[in-house]
Amino acid sequence: MQAPDPAQWSYLMDMDGVLVHEEHLVPGADEFLAELTERGVNYLVVTNNPIFTRRDLVARLSSSGLHIPENRLWTSALATAEFLKAQRPHGSAFVIGEVGLTTALHEAGFVITDRDPDYVVLGETRNYSFEALTTAIRLINKGARFVATNPDPTGPSRYGVLPAAGAVAALIEKATGRTPYFVGKPNPLMMRSALRSIGAHSESTLMIGDRMDTDVIAGLEAGLATILVLTGISTRESMERFPYRPSLVIDSVADLVGRTASPFGADSPAR
Repeated sequence: MQAPDPAQWSYLMDMDGVLVHEEHLVPGADEFLAELTERGVNYLVVTNNPIFTRRDLVARLSSSGLHIPENRLWTSALATAEFLKAQRPHGSAFVIGEVGLTTALHEAGFVITDRDPDYVVLGETRNYSFEALTTAIRLINKGARFVATNPDPTGPSRYGVLPAAGAVAALIEKATGRTPYFVGKPNPLMMRSALRSIGAHSESTLMIGDRMDTDVIAGLEAGLATILVLTGISTRESMERFPYRPSLVIDSVADLVGRTASPFGADSPAR
């Protein structure tokens, strides 16, 4: 089915592998964002990384050469906090994670505690504590609900992959027999929360990502047109192993410069 061509697209896009790669600018990403800004296009950078606050991400991206306002960033930590606030206003949580997650939960009105919390919330940290994991397991066994920011089993670093929230969640699940609820991609809940945050509609929004198993499927299940870029995880060869396809495959976001108003042009939905 041919992707629609509305008068004005809104854009959701992943960060790592799309705009930056190991904290280095993806060539052309700055020109792409500059064109969106110049044309007044509604866009949001959507990342499963829950470690940093939006202010932290602004500084990190700026050092890579990308100048993105705070209100153009949406993380799995923010999506998790919004979800929990809707489920149990003024609730409590035991949290394993960094400042991006704890700040989002505090701003959502949650109390962070290890005394009979409503939730155990697992995010990501570079220093997973055996003591904290043990506390999480005991609290879940006592009845706390288990929520995780994102299902990614690994994350990138300059030295190679690092264990991420999905891998640690598997450890806790094995010890408790309780499966976590993952808020981040590929859960379409995160995509819908991102759309709400910028007042966009699924019919006129597309998702740009580098992973078939998170970005593309999340966009597809949220009713968005999707674009796969080849600057990150997925390749044309690996794409063929999935039963679904993106609306468009391009080498990088640099290929969209000059065509953000009509990104599909005469291309077929999945080439």
